[in-house]
Amino acid sequence: MPSPVPVFDGHNDIVLKIAAAGTLRDRLWLHGEGAGHLDLPRMLAHGFAGGFFAVYIPSPETVDFTDYDAMMDNPPYDIPLPALIPHTAAQPVAVEMLGHLLWMERASEGRFRWCRTAAEIRAAMAAGAVAGVLHFEGAEPIGENLDALHLFHAMGLRSLGPVWSRPTIFGHGVPFRYPSTGDTGQGLTDLGRALVRECNALRIMLDLSHLNEAGFWDVASLSDAPLVATHSNAHTVTPSSRNLSDRQLRAIGETGGMVGLNFATCFLREDGRKSPDMTLDPVKRHIEHMLKLAGEDHVGIGSDYDGATTPQDIGGVEGLPVLIQAMRDMGLGPALIDKIAHGNWVRLLERTWGA
Repeated sequence: MPSPVPVFDGHNDIVLKIAAAGTLRDRLWLHGEGAGHLDLPRMLAHGFAGGFFAVYIPSPETVDFTDYDAMMDNPPYDIPLPALIPHTAAQPVAVEMLGHLLWMERASEGRFRWCRTAAEIRAAMAAGAVAGVLHFEGAEPIGENLDALHLFHAMGLRSLGPVWSRPTIFGHGVPFRYPSTGDTGQGLTDLGRALVRECNALRIMLDLSHLNEAGFWDVASLSDAPLVATHSNAHTVTPSSRNLSDRQLRAIGETGGMVGLNFATCFLREDGRKSPDMTLDPVKRHIEHMLKLAGEDHVGIGSDYDGATTPQDIGGVEGLPVLIQAMRDMGLGPALIDKIAHGNWVRLLERTWGA
């Protein structure tokens, strides 16, 4: 059986699952018991070569996700967003998450490495280890003076989303709404503009996936780095607020940026439903459209594993070879598949980080 094509993934949420697992985290991460989309043994077995690992701050209020799931499987829907979380509440949670990240590396005994440069990513992949990049999905742990941004950068932060849909002091995200465009409100705040400039100075990649359309264009006007949406799809195919317009996809390509294909069914299915009962035809249509608009050097994978419902034929990380075969079935050649699977992401990080 041929070795799987290496995949570098634009987004996953396994760290949140590990934090919730408590004393069972070794079973989740190390022993491959299949409790979620990802674990270290299955990642190594099925070609997961690396990716962005999100630190996400859960909202403190209790949310009945059963109701939300039912709403998202019966469009149209408009899911209410949680309230802003102050940095004083978010920072301790982020620090706890960072402790789990360090444990993930230590417990892996060399099979998983945290990487701060593209050269370190390439070295980890060459050694057969999973290359991890620290990402904040929402800038809640950072206060108005931005000092914490420098602290977290020193701790390895290399990618930052100003928002995860709910508002922050830096900007406004898109609600989970279908059908809808991403034009849902105001863009960056003055603090958000300062955050963009400071991220550019530190060469921290800015992730625009959850930012609304006004915020996207604010970043485009301010940033000197490539525009990146780590886990977003094409609005023309699926008219969800979380997906990108043709104009946004073109801008990503024009700046040398990246868009990562999101496996979340509600962003893939043309009907906006969350149900995993679907073929991979919509997946192929999103890939085809993003290649057409952004260009073959600017499309990758951004699975949203362990943070979303995925198509039944993909499921967890064991489905990556299924996705690769779907691209072959589209007529994409080995060189282009390698670009989409990992090459485009690593070269994007070289352009953004400069190393």
